Amino acid sequence: MTPRLASACLVLLSTGTTWAAPAAPAAQEPPAKAAPVTLASHRAVYDLTLASSGGTRAVESARGRIVIDFKGDACRGYTMQTRQVTMLESGESGSRTSDLRNTTFESGDGHDFRFKTTTVLNGAPGASVDGTADVKDGLKVRLKEPKRDQFQDRDTVLFPSLHMRRLIEAARAGQTTLSTKVFDGSDDGRKVYDTLAVIGRQVTAPTNASGTERDKPLREGPISAVAHWPVTLSYFTQGEGERRPIYTLTFDLYENGVSGALKLDYGDFAINGDLTRLDIDKVQPAPCTP
Repeated sequence: MTPRLASACLVLLSTGTTWAAPAAPAAQEPPAKAAPVTLASHRAVYDLTLASSGGTRAVESARGRIVIDFKGDACRGYTMQTRQVTMLESGESGSRTSDLRNTTFESGDGHDFRFKTTTVLNGAPGASVDGTADVKDGLKVRLKEPKRDQFQDRDTVLFPSLHMRRLIEAARAGQTTLSTKVFDGSDDGRKVYDTLAVIGRQVTAPTNASGTERDKPLREGPISAVAHWPVTLSYFTQGEGERRPIYTLTFDLYENGVSGALKLDYGDFAINGDLTRLDIDKVQPAPCTP
């Protein structure tokens, strides 16, 4: 999903979590729906600001921007290019500026995935991550960078675009939760996450609960009438028993895959993402069966 890559470099900057939650259950089968989910090709720009901060490793200020270009369909596959620049100020750790660039391709059937990420932290290039993955017989990941390596996971694992479609299918069907394992190539390219989504009731009117100008592009034009659902999505490291989420995303999930009202919560601090520009391709691909 869109906020999934938007949060990737902040995971590297996060120093811990502060609240506990039950482990994500095993993956659920998607509800059957006659109408396929069609994700809109679009370009979205989110301005980042500090939402809250506290605890022993508080952040005093945060700002930055996320730019996401998402294109494709269930026949040709999905390409997403993301750039996120984030500047954090902390009395304990000082200033930290990260610049993350990520490119992924996912086949329309959700079986194949390619990913490449480069990160610059405080002006110093970090290790690049470059690899491919498939789920034809359990998850199999092959890494080119930071070093040649491979690993497998026999559980059912989803890639990001298929995860997004499963979330929308679950929301359409009136499900209130969805638990899956997700691989997105983030961090060092070796992480499979347990995820737990809590889905609220469908909304069809423009969202502006705070009475501010936040997410203005979502309150104008045809998209203002598109059905959407409030979602809280928590990411966990794999394991058993009660665990703490690595981070939690809250957002409005639109039926065409666009996200608004973005908030990234790392426990000690949280960041809001204000959608300031949204360009949806005028010519969208016709629905197809991969």
